[in-house]
Amino acid sequence: MSNILTPLMPPYTPELAAVMERYPHQDGYLLNLFRVFANSARFAKKAVPNLLDKGSPLSLREREIVILRTTANNDCEYEWGVHVAIFASAAGFTEEQIVATKNAECDDSLWDGKEKALLASIDDLCRSGTMAQENLASFQRLWSKEEQLEIMALCGTYHTISFAANSARIGLEDFAARFPVA
Repeated sequence: MSNILTPLMPPYTPELAAVMERYPHQDGYLLNLFRVFANSARFAKKAVPNLLDKGSPLSLREREIVILRTTANNDCEYEWGVHVAIFASAAGFTEEQIVATKNAECDDSLWDGKEKALLASIDDLCRSGTMAQENLASFQRLWSKEEQLEIMALCGTYHTISFAANSARIGLEDFAARFPVA
């Protein structure tokens, strides 16, 4: 038996099939990443679906800033590209902002003050697991306690997703965006 993470194809056990049905499908297609999650029914139950619901206290744009910056900081082209392809337009990102989530500093003129603070907070969390005092003060001022926890949960979850996608070395989805050239 191999211990290499690979995307699993159905048929799944009935328990796992029920879990995998909760994941988003596109015309019946289940992303390779989600099929990698199928290697562990426990992990698949706990992973992504619960953070991408409409009940989030964050706006779609804020959520996607967190996800794009976290996956970019973890060099996860797979997940960054999927989110750019599926959510960037709905989140209202310009092409320059999409590129900046991967290649630019958070203090450039492409972002408003709240977005700059969010990017700086995410960069701190990705780099050290905490925030510089200045960034923490902004973070606490700009987001409610519920929003702060949601941001941290997204950042942590997308670290895990990046680790899984990068370690599984799954191929990029055909429809997904590619990292911009630096």
